[in-house]
Amino acid sequence: MTALFQALNDDTRRAILDLLRQGDLSAGAIAEHFKLGKPTVSHHLDLLKRAGLVTSEKQGQFVIYTLSTSVLEDALRWILTLTKGGTPATPTSNGVTKASSSKTKTTQIRHENDAQKGMAASSRHRSPVRVSRRRLATDS
Repeated sequence: MTALFQALNDDTRRAILDLLRQGDLSAGAIAEHFKLGKPTVSHHLDLLKRAGLVTSEKQGQFVIYTLSTSVLEDALRWILTLTKGGTPATPTSNGVTKASSSKTKTTQIRHENDAQKGMAASSRHRSPVRVSRRRLATDS
C-alpha cells in the first residue's frame, strides 16, 4: 500500500490517472498532455504500474496504458474502516486489508458517503481520484 500512496503523492501522476479515466492511451499520447519529456512520463507510468494503478499492454510498437481501480477500491475500503463506525478490517493472503462483510451493503455505502464528504471537504485544493460507489458496493 506504500507504493500506492507514493504514486498518488504527485500531481502529474494524479493527472495521468484522470486522463486514463477517459480511456486507454499510449505513452506518447499521455506525454502530449504534459510539458515533460517522454522518459519522465515513462518514469511516472512505471511508478503507477508498480502501484497497481495502471496496467499496460503492448500493441505493435505501442504500449497502451489502462486505468486499474481495484487497488484504489481496496485502499478506500481500508480507509473507511478507520472512520467511526467503520467495519473492522481483516488482512487477506496478499497483504491487502479488506473490510469484513458482516455489515450490509447499505451501511457500507452510508459510511463511504460520509468518508467521501469528509475527504472532499479536506482536499478542496487537490484533484480527487473518484471511485464509483456502485462499483465498490458490487465488489464487496
